[in-house]
Amino acid sequence: MPKNKLSTPDWILKGEEKPKKKSGKTFKIRKCPECNSFDVVVVTEKDAVGLWRCGKCGWEGKNVGWEELSEEEFIEYTENKDGTQ
Repeated sequence: MPKNKLSTPDWILKGEEKPKKKSGKTFKIRKCPECNSFDVVVVTEKDAVGLWRCGKCGWEGKNVGWEELSEEEFIEYTENKDGTQ
């Protein structure tokens, strides 16, 4: 089985500086690229391999965003989880 090709990170494509890594323990969570909601789930329907769907705006696609949160930010996110930032 062939290996997947690597893709160029968004920050390079946009001409931005490399994001700084947060110190300490961090957590990565999925984020909708359209509305920035964290209410993103994988689609489990037939013929939908690798497809993601946003529960807030209905976006569907394969390029789901990610956000890295510090431990403190992640705890706040889980306590106030409503699907938005």
